[in-house]
Amino acid sequence: MLSYERKAKKHGFQTIVGIDEAGRGPLAGPVVACAVLLKSYDFESIIRDSKKMTPKQRQIAYREIQEKAYVGTGLSDAKLIDHINILKATFHAMTLAAEDLFSKLPESKASRNQLQKQTCLFVDGNAFETHLPFKYQAIVQGDSLSLSIACASIAAKVTRDHMMENYDNAFPGYEFKTHKGYPTALHKEKIKELGLSPIHRKTFKYWK
Repeated sequence: MLSYERKAKKHGFQTIVGIDEAGRGPLAGPVVACAVLLKSYDFESIIRDSKKMTPKQRQIAYREIQEKAYVGTGLSDAKLIDHINILKATFHAMTLAAEDLFSKLPESKASRNQLQKQTCLFVDGNAFETHLPFKYQAIVQGDSLSLSIACASIAAKVTRDHMMENYDNAFPGYEFKTHKGYPTALHKEKIKELGLSPIHRKTFKYWK
C-alpha cells in the first residue's frame, strides 16, 4: 500500500497527506473527513480500508495512527449538506481536515512556500475540489491502495462513530449508537415513530 507514496516522493513531494471521509450515505449526522500525514510507515496493527475492519481493529489502529501521524479533522453538518449537497459538503469537510492538519504541523514543517512545493494530497474517490494551493490526486478505492488514505479512512470512521454515539445520548430513541445514521430498517422505523431529529438530512428522502 505504499506504491503511491513512493512514486510521489520520487517526484519530489515530501509531505504526503491522505484524505478520506465517513458518512456520505447516512440519513443523519455529519460527513466527517480526516487528513493524515504519516510520520512512520511501520504499523503493528492492521491498516486497511476501514469498512473491511471490525470496530475493535479500527480502535486499535486509530490509537496507533494518533501516535504515528499528524491528523486533521473536518466535518460538514446536516444543515450544510442540505444547503450545498453531499458531494460539495464532502469536499468542504476534506478541505477543513487538511487545513486542520497543517495547523498542527511543527514550525519546521509549516513554511507556506515549502508546503506548497512539496505537498501532495491523496484523496479517496474519483474527484476533488478545493481552494488549497496543493497538488492532489484522486484515487479510486484509495483506501485499499494507499496507506495514507487507509489511515485517514480509519480515523474518519472512528471519529464519526464516536460522534454518533454522543448523538445517541443527545437524541434518545433514534438508536444512533446502533445504526450510526445509516438507512437501516431500524433507523427508518424510528423516523416513522419519532419524526426527524435536528441532525437528520432533510434533503435525503430514502427514509420515506
